[in-house]
Amino acid sequence: MKTHEVGVWPSTEQHPREHELAWKLAAVACDPVPVESQVAEMIANRIIDNAAVALASAERAPVAAARAQALAHPRPGGATLYGLGPDVRVEAEWAAWANGTAVRELDFHDTFLMAEYSHPGDNIPPLLAVAQQTGRTGADLVAGVAAGYEIQIDLVKAISLHAHKIDHIAHLGPATAAGIGALLGLPAETIYHAINHALHVTCTTRQSRKGQISSWKAFAPAHAGKLAIEAVDRAMRGETAPAPIWEGEDSVIAWLLDGPDAAYEIALPEAGEPKRAILESYTKAYSAEYQAQAMIDLAFRLRERIADLGAVEEIVVHTSHHTHRVIGSGSGDPQKYDPDASRETLDHSLPYILAVALEDGGWHHELSYAPDRARRPGTVALWQKIKTAEDPEWERRYRSDDPAEKAFGGRVEITLADGSRIVDEIAVADAHPLGARPFGRADYVAKFETLAEGIASEAEQRRFLDLVIGLEGLDTTALAGLTPAADLLNLQMVADGRGIFDA
Repeated sequence: MKTHEVGVWPSTEQHPREHELAWKLAAVACDPVPVESQVAEMIANRIIDNAAVALASAERAPVAAARAQALAHPRPGGATLYGLGPDVRVEAEWAAWANGTAVRELDFHDTFLMAEYSHPGDNIPPLLAVAQQTGRTGADLVAGVAAGYEIQIDLVKAISLHAHKIDHIAHLGPATAAGIGALLGLPAETIYHAINHALHVTCTTRQSRKGQISSWKAFAPAHAGKLAIEAVDRAMRGETAPAPIWEGEDSVIAWLLDGPDAAYEIALPEAGEPKRAILESYTKAYSAEYQAQAMIDLAFRLRERIADLGAVEEIVVHTSHHTHRVIGSGSGDPQKYDPDASRETLDHSLPYILAVALEDGGWHHELSYAPDRARRPGTVALWQKIKTAEDPEWERRYRSDDPAEKAFGGRVEITLADGSRIVDEIAVADAHPLGARPFGRADYVAKFETLAEGIASEAEQRRFLDLVIGLEGLDTTALAGLTPAADLLNLQMVADGRGIFDA
């Protein structure tokens, strides 16, 4: 890896575009270095993971709405939709929209956390859609996904967006544009313009994850993927984009991030160096914001030590800045303690998640968030007793570059009515690569089979899984099978007539 310094340049100071971050990212994307076998295997795992959570969300309202919008844009030879099988084809950008929403809806797929937050699996829906519509192969898709993950994770390691209340899709847009460029084998200049364009239009605020969180949380990454496809298409037609998008005097860094005096260090693969960043990311065993994953595991342990949850006086979670300020009491959001809050809010409320995990000793992607579950008097009482506190040591570990030390958990201190205390801690979720039960291929398959039960037949499940195992060898026709059908449901197959696009 080579470290590149990135900062703001005055307009009077001329630089070759090869010095711009967008060009350097484009060079990484178009470097034809072979994809390592373990990277290709992990890409297949994440395709399974995405399909699992997409099927599980097939009947949820935001997913149905996105699918209906996509169905209003049919295209013979286009891209396929999760749940509808290979016979229904729509425009690639609308497939990316619908499929991306389905993948994100349950907050249940992969994650990478460092200076910024991310769900790099959000790259897969737009890349798969473009691969299907343009007649590419499984090997092309693998190359594109490897590039998308690499670039998003490299940006996430170096540039904080949330510190300036910019949503994390501002790293996703450029990464997806670069991944599409790698998938299509485009030249660096075309990818460069697409990256500039994609970043310019995907800078949005974090209000989408604040207060009473709306269904837009699921749509936001899908929107970035859709915009990235449009950016690449425009660049392929020879059109240019705002530049330098990171370094310019009126650029993203100058006005949205750390300002004119900013100095970032971004490590990128050198020419000929494999793109391996996907191996640093991790998926979820539970449908909740990633920082809650380890706490759910810890809650399952702690409940065995608490004879009576009614005797709990107070629970304090000592943890990182992110956990405290984004999903904890440090957010200042009263909605995180509201029994009538939206599901999107509850899956970003550590006090709620910890209370339910302590009571139930299990977690379900739907039942754990059901309105009657959230309003249960005992749950509400326990929930109100839980708060978070930012802890310097857990924050240091969160920021650590040492994988053995890096932590996404914290220390839980429980005070009981008799004055006794129960204290325990956890660094990473059990499913994390360094956790007690790291996720492997069998776990991804088990997650898929569990979530697909009652939605896709056993024959359809097996067909899909067999296909993914041979991912790199798939031809164009076979790629259509990577969005499994919900053949046990009666999903709507045509536009619903409710919107502008249906007129």
